[in-house]
Amino acid sequence: MIEFLSSPWPWFIAGPLIGLMVPLLLLLGNKTFGISANLRHACAILLPEKAKPGFFRYDWRKEKWNLMFAGGLILGGLLAGLVFANPEPTRLSAGAIRSLQELGVGITPGLIPSELLDLSRPVVWLILSLSGLLVGFGTRYGGGCTSGHAITGLSTLQFPSLVATVSFFVGGILSANVLLPLLLK
Repeated sequence: MIEFLSSPWPWFIAGPLIGLMVPLLLLLGNKTFGISANLRHACAILLPEKAKPGFFRYDWRKEKWNLMFAGGLILGGLLAGLVFANPEPTRLSAGAIRSLQELGVGITPGLIPSELLDLSRPVVWLILSLSGLLVGFGTRYGGGCTSGHAITGLSTLQFPSLVATVSFFVGGILSANVLLPLLLK
């Protein structure tokens, strides 16, 4: 069973399983999908009542399902990374390996190069802080995260979701091709 779970699944099985989750949540439970909303729920739970701005004054208990979903994602990620981890280096094209080596990033087993996780380096703190700020601000300003806009918003033909999705992709391309090389050199 562990071998089955740790081996890559074919796209025609994994893709529909992932793609059908959002419509199933909407159809079966009238639940709208959005991971970034959990940051709002966490603030509503953790902030003292007297210090809460109006944005965080709502009944977060109605959104427990979304918090549980996010918890399941975290648990699944931990299991995938610790229990079912693939010891082989990530398979990349020769061009990608060359580009990473030019940046001084080594190719090691796992998905994230160790150079980007070394918290003793100030540039790693800068990258993590800047990315967290940009992602956090972007999701709040865009009214949702990539999955919410790209999956739910685009499937219902919402123009703001098209703008948000294109912006997320452009930001990702600029970050990977402009910001990351600048920060790592």
